[in-house]
Amino acid sequence: MSISGIQGHLLQVTVVGCTNLKNTEWISRQDPYVCLEYGSTQHRTSTCTDGGKMPIFQEKFTFSLIEGLREINVVVWNSNTVTYDDFIGIGKVQLQRVLSYGYDDNPWPLQTKTSRYAGEARLIMRYEKAQNPVIPFAPSAPPYATSPYQFPPYSTLPQSYPTPSPYPAYPSYPSSMYPPLSTYPPPSAYPPPPLPSAYPPASPYYPPAGPGFYPPPPY
Repeated sequence: MSISGIQGHLLQVTVVGCTNLKNTEWISRQDPYVCLEYGSTQHRTSTCTDGGKMPIFQEKFTFSLIEGLREINVVVWNSNTVTYDDFIGIGKVQLQRVLSYGYDDNPWPLQTKTSRYAGEARLIMRYEKAQNPVIPFAPSAPPYATSPYQFPPYSTLPQSYPTPSPYPAYPSYPSSMYPPLSTYPPPSAYPPPPLPSAYPPASPYYPPAGPGFYPPPPY
């Protein structure tokens, strides 16, 4: 699809974050940031301290479109305080989809200088003057966006369904299986339990010890 007449129109780009970034640190967690380049316009996110491989930015930028230029360069770096910043990866963001439909939130792959996989950058792009605009349904969309599908109101739903009981149903048995209560003797018909007997008298085989019963000590 050929798109023309975009000179000077505004393109809104939100840098959401990155995933599975190449790790350039050996001990500590890396501190990534993202640079966007479109023609002579450049934008840079803030540094995500200790962002590691999954930094989150959520920063919004605006570009003035240039006729015939259909891609944005995205470069990810690791910020260092003592040495030069480490290059993590670069990717090219194609604008064909967002210029056609007004919205694009696809992740874009990043590559190292040797063309190896270095992770992905997540951007959300919006273009208000698209030829065939669509309503985005994405995690970044408003949480209460109007759905294109219309559902009937609750009053039209069938009301004939029985309410399920929260308790399990137990089987019922006929009363003939159990004898009537009158067949059992009353509690007074049972004899009382026997009382405990008295303690037995002391044994006669062990006479009580009195004075002089045991011999005196030898000393």
